[in-house]
Amino acid sequence: MDSATRAAMDEALDDEYKARATYRKVIETFGQVRPFINIVESEGRHISALCSLYETFGLTPPDDPWAGNVAAPSSLAEACRAAVQGEIENAEMYERLLANVSDPDVVHVLERLQAASRDNHLPAFRRCLAREENGGGGPGRSAGRGAGRRFRGSMKAGPGKAP
Repeated sequence: MDSATRAAMDEALDDEYKARATYRKVIETFGQVRPFINIVESEGRHISALCSLYETFGLTPPDDPWAGNVAAPSSLAEACRAAVQGEIENAEMYERLLANVSDPDVVHVLERLQAASRDNHLPAFRRCLAREENGGGGPGRSAGRGAGRRFRGSMKAGPGKAP
C-alpha cells in the first residue's frame, strides 16, 4: 500500500471517529433526537467498513482519539447548523482523498461513505436545521426514522483539549 492510500484511510477513519463522538455528545446533551440517534449507528458502520480495509491490508487501525473529547453545542439548532457545514466539508474531504487513491477496494469504500454523507446525511441535517429554525419541537425531537451525520467546527474540541 502506498503512503497516500494509508493517509487517506487514516484521515477518513479519524473523521468517522469524530462524527460518532459528536453524535454521542449531542444525544447525551439533548436526549434521543433525530437525526443524531440514527447516525450513531451509521457512524459505527462507517468505522467498521474502514476497519475492514485495514484488516484487508494487514494493518492495525488507529485508536479513537475523539471518544469523550468533543464539546456539547449550546443548542440543537447550533448542532444542526454545524452538521450541515460538516457534511459539506465531509463530502469535500472524500473528494480530495479519492483523487489520491487508486486501490479499487479503498476507492469503493470511500465513494460509499461520500455518497452517504452527500445524499443522505446532508439533506437530513438541512431538514433538522429548518425544523429548529422554525421553532423546534415536533416529531424531530423524538426517536424514529431519519438520516443525519456529523458536525464539526467550533463545537468540537480536539484530543487533549477541553470539551
